[in-house]
Amino acid sequence: MLPHGIAIGIGIAALTAAILIVGYFRTRRRRLFPFYGWMGIAALIFAEVLMFRRFQPVDTYFTPIAWSAYILIADAAVLAITNRSRLNDAPLVLGRIALLSIPLWLIFELYNFRLQNWKYVGVPHQWAAALLGYSWSFATIFPAIFETADLVQAIMPPVPGKPWHVSRRAEIVLMILGAACLIVPVALPQRIGSYLFGLVWIGFALLLDPLNHWLGLPSFIGDFSEGFRRRAYGFFLSGWVCGWFWEFWNYWATAKWHYTFPLMQHEKIFEMPAVGFLGFLPFALECFCMYVTAAWLAGWVKRVK
Repeated sequence: MLPHGIAIGIGIAALTAAILIVGYFRTRRRRLFPFYGWMGIAALIFAEVLMFRRFQPVDTYFTPIAWSAYILIADAAVLAITNRSRLNDAPLVLGRIALLSIPLWLIFELYNFRLQNWKYVGVPHQWAAALLGYSWSFATIFPAIFETADLVQAIMPPVPGKPWHVSRRAEIVLMILGAACLIVPVALPQRIGSYLFGLVWIGFALLLDPLNHWLGLPSFIGDFSEGFRRRAYGFFLSGWVCGWFWEFWNYWATAKWHYTFPLMQHEKIFEMPAVGFLGFLPFALECFCMYVTAAWLAGWVKRVK
């Protein structure tokens, strides 16, 4: 019999997947599910079987394999629903998201070096094999968030709303709060800062989204000012979806991460203390804000106004 926390996690992950599947069939147009999506499904199932048999190297690299397959599946579903998708219409942009995903995630690894909220186990000892595993895994994080946000937006019902203007003074306050969230956890002693990693999961969104708006770049604040809420809701819910899938696949893998932050260690769902799942929601918003800023610095995103 499965432990209580694992059973709950499997149930929530399965329910989340079922909602996405039902939403897909409810909103799908007549376009057939693309072939590369079927390849993703086959690869995910095959990898699951080999992983449970502890077949190498699939067992070691299961996490990036699963997420690469998932990205294909999500993109194919978006294409079938909307007749357009990132991989089909803008593969270079998707490649750039994957490329920037590595250094952007390493920012969180730097925070973790100080705060010690998670650790990796089962990683290959050979440096080349370990580098491949880390790089491949990190490169799937932001694409998974973006593809899932696209899928959620594609199946989401209309989200009407009036324009919501955020004053320049309020934006300054948000940026100050964001900077404080990013500085305070590492400025305090590690034994105290380790309790405050949650601030990092909201800090970049608070700091960068107003900045992106000021620069005329895509931003949630800019969306709200035009009465457009769909993107914000899509990314927010993307964090929920990806969070459960991340932890589900991570639990069974040999090379995976363990959470060590000092909260609810005896109340885990999969490897994650239950409270930690709340962090995935704002994290997805951060992924959008961080990518926009980084892509603008790289000259890949232009001002919209």
